Amino acid sequence: MSFFVIIPARYDSTRLPGKVLRMIAGKTMLQHVFESAQRTTAKSIIIATDDQRIADSAKTFGADVCMTSSSHISGTHRIGEVIQQRKIPAEAVVVNLQGDEPLMPASCVSQVAQLLRDHAAADMATLSMPILDESGLNNPNIVKVVRDRQGYAQYFSRACIPQQRDHSPEQRQIALQTYVYQRHIGMYAYRAAFLHKYAELSPSPYEDIEKLEQLRVLWHGGRIAIAQAAETPGPGVDTEEELRLVEALMLKAANTSAS
Repeated sequence: MSFFVIIPARYDSTRLPGKVLRMIAGKTMLQHVFESAQRTTAKSIIIATDDQRIADSAKTFGADVCMTSSSHISGTHRIGEVIQQRKIPAEAVVVNLQGDEPLMPASCVSQVAQLLRDHAAADMATLSMPILDESGLNNPNIVKVVRDRQGYAQYFSRACIPQQRDHSPEQRQIALQTYVYQRHIGMYAYRAAFLHKYAELSPSPYEDIEKLEQLRVLWHGGRIAIAQAAETPGPGVDTEEELRLVEALMLKAANTSAS
């Protein structure tokens, strides 16, 4: 199955400015993300940015770069401009792969694209993974999701969902061990035509409260297919500490492969 991968990359990150150009195990974070995409069957991989420093760096490792407006409020809007500029066909599947996910497995990129293909009624597709310990349940930086029996997302939240009204520690452990709690993985697949529609949707009040742009789709009656990731992604990077953690994991994996 062929599909497009578009990697939105901006320089002005609030918590870690210039993070996509930070070095991890000898390469920029952005290059690691690009090389992960290269291990898929993607027809085309495009880096979308409004920053010349990112564009210049991406060209050093052979990436296709599309310069976009600096006024976009999200990566989704940036990808919409790329689709217009490059005249990507309306029926094409496009994967939004974040530029700060250097440990995103290629298998997950392919999986989310296929998931959208498999759900003709879906506007978008995305992935989740189990939350297996208490520490993640009340962490607002970990987005939770619940889905219906047909495999469509019902709601995303920074709060613990579902919330047990009456529970004992034993019941909570059973819920954790049976994968009741799911963490959302922030990667999406869309059909190109949907991005034109998304740009015209008004924000939802829940989106504003939770700061989760996918809630706009649910608010307007859209459907988001969601499945558990076939392979567990490594951590993304938002802070200096996470940058060092990712580098340690990469170096450990490289040493293991060498031995």
